[in-house]
Amino acid sequence: MKRLPMNKQPCPIARSLDIFGEWWSLIILRECFSGVTRFDDFQKTLGISKNTLTARLNKMVERGILKRVPIAPGALREHYKLTEMGKELHTVFIALRQWGDKWTFEGETPPNAVVERKSGRVVAPVVVRSLSGRVLKPRDTMLVKL
Repeated sequence: MKRLPMNKQPCPIARSLDIFGEWWSLIILRECFSGVTRFDDFQKTLGISKNTLTARLNKMVERGILKRVPIAPGALREHYKLTEMGKELHTVFIALRQWGDKWTFEGETPPNAVVERKSGRVVAPVVVRSLSGRVLKPRDTMLVKL
């Protein structure tokens, strides 16, 4: 079944998923956040076909999540870097990872953890806060028409 585009939906979640929601794209972005930038390294790490990897990387470049950058001044070879738009997905990825750590390992210990580079300490859980800093639960929020 062919996936329908969601870029015109009146929902920001649907529109966001239209940009980066295909599962290979999410896994490629995970590697970007881990420091992978070169095509060959993505392919080696993920075991993904060249055609699929090329298509996903091209889509993320077209959509503004990644950009191609020469590996050195004047070099013909390029690697991929997160744009500001791409970097802003970091919080989403931390939240998704933390959710997966809690709900998908069924009593097992997750194989790794996200830690702060400087201190080596595990990062705090991602939470939604009010402007005053109070932690908000789903029942504390609602959508309003703008």
